[in-house]
Amino acid sequence: MAFPAGIRRVHLVGVGGIGVSAAAKLLKYFGAEVSGSDLRPNEATAELRAAGIPVAFGHAAANVPAAIDLLVHSDAVPESNPERVEARRRGVRELSYFAFLGEFSAGRRTVAVSGTNGKSTTTALLGLMLERAGLDPTVIVGSKVNGWPDRNLRYGQSDLFVVEACEHHANMLRLSPRVIVLTNIEEDHLDYYRDLAHIRETFQAYIERLPPDGKLILNADDHVCFHELRPTAPFVTYGLGAPADYAARVLSVGPAGQEFRLLHGGAAEEDLGICTLPLPGLFNVHNALAAAAAALQLGATPESVRAALSGFTGLWRRFERLGDFRGCTVVSDYGHHPAAIRETLAGARQAFPRSRIVLVFQPHQRHRTRVLFNEFVAACDGADLLVLPEIFDVAGRERAEDSGISSADLASAVRERDAEHGRKRGVFFRATLAETEALLHERAAPDDLLLLMGAGDIHALARSLVSRSSDVRQ
Repeated sequence: MAFPAGIRRVHLVGVGGIGVSAAAKLLKYFGAEVSGSDLRPNEATAELRAAGIPVAFGHAAANVPAAIDLLVHSDAVPESNPERVEARRRGVRELSYFAFLGEFSAGRRTVAVSGTNGKSTTTALLGLMLERAGLDPTVIVGSKVNGWPDRNLRYGQSDLFVVEACEHHANMLRLSPRVIVLTNIEEDHLDYYRDLAHIRETFQAYIERLPPDGKLILNADDHVCFHELRPTAPFVTYGLGAPADYAARVLSVGPAGQEFRLLHGGAAEEDLGICTLPLPGLFNVHNALAAAAAALQLGATPESVRAALSGFTGLWRRFERLGDFRGCTVVSDYGHHPAAIRETLAGARQAFPRSRIVLVFQPHQRHRTRVLFNEFVAACDGADLLVLPEIFDVAGRERAEDSGISSADLASAVRERDAEHGRKRGVFFRATLAETEALLHERAAPDDLLLLMGAGDIHALARSLVSRSSDVRQ
């Protein structure tokens, strides 16, 4: 299926981003001449160059090829960017990444996975289930899937398109989905949304975009999803606690993952078999259920669902086990919302019941830290030792009124909470990642679990710890 007619040459600005780099790969599969630019090299730009896509570093008008039909840009790239200015001077059409997804999704059987947490894992699992079922989907995921050659993209020949649909700036409203999978709805992105009511209103407008013959896959255990949204299209539910169309009965949990029995039909309880999920945490059972419900509704078999789950080897920065550091296991995780921290810590306790859990959490964006401050403080309860590097500033999304907030404030509030509950543990603030690393050299002990969390550059520290530990062993 051609996309779109007349588009032969495309330049992408901010191509090192996880989504925009997937768009670059996708356009190349459709036969377009593709080029890109970003501020600096990263893993994504290295992958693109290896795939034969030229990438320039630094932004300049000269980066824009002589003849292009379309410029696609990350939402983080401002209108004043010299490459966007040059495109407008030439009269070249511009699309943001999410506007591009909207146009690509039109006319396809689009399955959009949305929600505050769990989108990437659910999207990847759904894509793998449909792949196992022979339905040959195209999938864009906001992470990297082990086993897919293009990692954040799976290119398929069918008209089935599975995409992770982000709620920031209501970007999911740009899509034309036939199926929507909702994982959960909580307060987040409050630099754009006024409050939870505004988020709920936006998701209501989103699900109303479904056609009459569309399908909504809804989390029956999430209060906002199940009790506060008003579906206008047919829907099915999934859940662990509340009665649901698709349910899981957890059979066992352990360091290697968990097993659950997949059930269908509410009281009738059609047994779809025992699923093995090599991921910790009940929240990942929810993610697996969401993916299974969607996949089965789209024509996958229970066998393909079970096979995809048992063969899942994980995602980049989603409880990703990187290796060892001085006898500790190092895990990197992208979670940056209080609910994600709380649930990931619970999953870590399940996977490593005998280990001391050392949480290194780098807050992401000062505004989010300020408005969800108390939630962040409580979310850290599950850690045995806590290290808080300074907040990762997000270019273009920070406000002057938030400039006074610091990870040091979080550390002080956690200490106060610990004192109120008679708890004694180490709680540390460090101004830089270098200082954070030095502290880990002092405090980490053999058999600890080092859980490094955040959506900023904390992943680089996690990789550095493992890399340096390997160098020492050699």
